[in-house]
This record gives sequence, C-alpha cells and structure tokens, in this order.
Amino acid sequence: MAGNDLDKTHRHLAFLVVDAFSMLCLAAAIDPLRAANRLTGSDYYQWSLVSIDGEPVEASNGMVVEVNQSLEDPLSCDVLFACAGYRTEVPGQTRLLGKLRERARRGGALGALSIGSHILGQAGLLNGYDCTIHWENRASFQEAFPAVNCTGHVFEVDRDRYTSAGGTTSIDLMLYLIGEDFGAQVANEVANQFQHERIRTNQDRQRIGPERDLGGKSEKLQRAVELMAENLEEPLTALEVARRVDLSLRQVERLFLRHLNSTPGRYYMSVRLERARELLRHTNASILDVALSTGFTSHSYFAQSYRNHFRCSPSEERRGRL
Repeated sequence: MAGNDLDKTHRHLAFLVVDAFSMLCLAAAIDPLRAANRLTGSDYYQWSLVSIDGEPVEASNGMVVEVNQSLEDPLSCDVLFACAGYRTEVPGQTRLLGKLRERARRGGALGALSIGSHILGQAGLLNGYDCTIHWENRASFQEAFPAVNCTGHVFEVDRDRYTSAGGTTSIDLMLYLIGEDFGAQVANEVANQFQHERIRTNQDRQRIGPERDLGGKSEKLQRAVELMAENLEEPLTALEVARRVDLSLRQVERLFLRHLNSTPGRYYMSVRLERARELLRHTNASILDVALSTGFTSHSYFAQSYRNHFRCSPSEERRGRL
C-alpha cells in the first residue's frame, strides 16, 4: 500500500469475520475510514465484510452481522484483514487457511486484527515478517510460530502485512494508513473525531508485564521493564538490568519503589509469573515447559511461586480453563 498513492479512485479494505470475532476491533477499523471519507469529501475508502461461507457471523458479544460475500467468491481488495476474537480454531478452518494462502501466492496484501494474527500464523503467512497480536496471546503465539517476529507493539506494518493488537489499536493502524494516503493533518482530524487524544505509532508498545501504563514515568524505568519482559527464559539479575539502563543498582531500586511500589526482583517475578499464566491458559505446553520458558529450573519452586502469587497451583490454573 504505497503512501500518497491517490491516482486510484478508491482503496478497498475487506474484513474477513470469523465466528466469535471482536466487534470492537471491526468497528474501530471501519469508522476511521468512514470519517476520513467525510472529512475529505470523497469516497476514497471502501470496505466490505466477508465470511468463509457468505453466511452471517456472530460476534463474541452475541451480535450477528450480515456480510457482503463469501471467501469463495472472487475478491478484489487492497488488503484482506482477518478479524477474529478469542478463538484460534473456527469452523471451516482448513478451507479458510487454503484461501488465505491462495491470496498470498497471487501477491495479495493481508492483515489481521487482534487474534486474526494467529490465523495468518497458522497459514504460514507471517513467517519472516514483523507482526503483533493482543498481549494476552503473545506468549502462546511466540511458542507456536517461532519463525515470526511478534513485536508486542500496538500495530505493525511490514511490506504487505498489516497487523494490530486488538481493541482500539485498530484505530491507530487505520490512522497510519490514512496518514500515508492523505497526510498527518487529515489523520489528526480523524483522530479528533473519536476523541483519540494521541495517535500511537508502530513503535508504541502494548502492556508490558503486570503494569499496564508506564506512560509519563521515567524512560529508564520503562526500559528496565522492557528488558525484564524480553528476558524471561534466562532472567537477568537486578545488577545486569541496572547496567543496561546506565544506572546504579540503588538508582534502579529507588525507581521501582517510587513508581511501582516494588523491588526490581519482586516485580520481575510478577512479570515471569504473568507470562506463565498466559502460557498455561492459552497453550498446551506442559507445566514443566512453562516453568522452564519463564526462567524456573525447579518445578517445585515454580509451583510454590505460582501459588503464592495467584492463590492457585499451575495445575489448578490449567484445569480452570477447561
């Protein structure tokens, strides 16, 4: 999708909705396009809804939407976005993956909203690409698709792949495309229409560990937390974290106590255990493998730490998802 390429009369984005898709992700993607058309006095952006069989699809909130066509029909669009919800397995999956691969072979651009990245990953269409997915599913995604670089950013644009992390990040991805086509001023005007105070870029990160919002806090602290999230299988010592952010150990300890009311070690442990819970909930990896992938070399220590933090054992956590 070339920037400022307005010699075309329109740009058509198609949204493939699957069973239990996220209505919020879909609306957050389409409404900025509508607003851009209104503000530019054009019909430049066009969109359509597609389902695997052409039948209406029920969203995760129970609402049913009509679609414009089936995935089996000829599809002429600039980007086809897979829009999913909390399910990574959907009815008609085999046919769905085959049609996505067919589009990719023909050079068609593909995108994904939230868990839609998992669908593209299953089709092998993100191998060698940067992409993103909702933070809750990132750990399981990385385990399942090691050939994909899942960044954890709010959205990613890598050549002909467009992915967003779900929720309101769909707005940011569409604002990026609008900015590429019409410039920053129009993108900002569209953002203002939705009370979207700041347009996030593909360098903005999603939630990092248990602390959801580090905005406005020390950049050194943010980097320290990022280092912890990036080094789970072989955890760094607090001294190593301090050195990598060019601070003394005492300075890092003061930052964590001031802003997070925690020591670096205790916070790091919570990050590791949060990731462990994601893996237990969203993958079939053994409890031992989960422990090892989050830096625990002892099964008993992992189980004890998990129970102390979440008030249940890893095995109880896993049984609870069934």
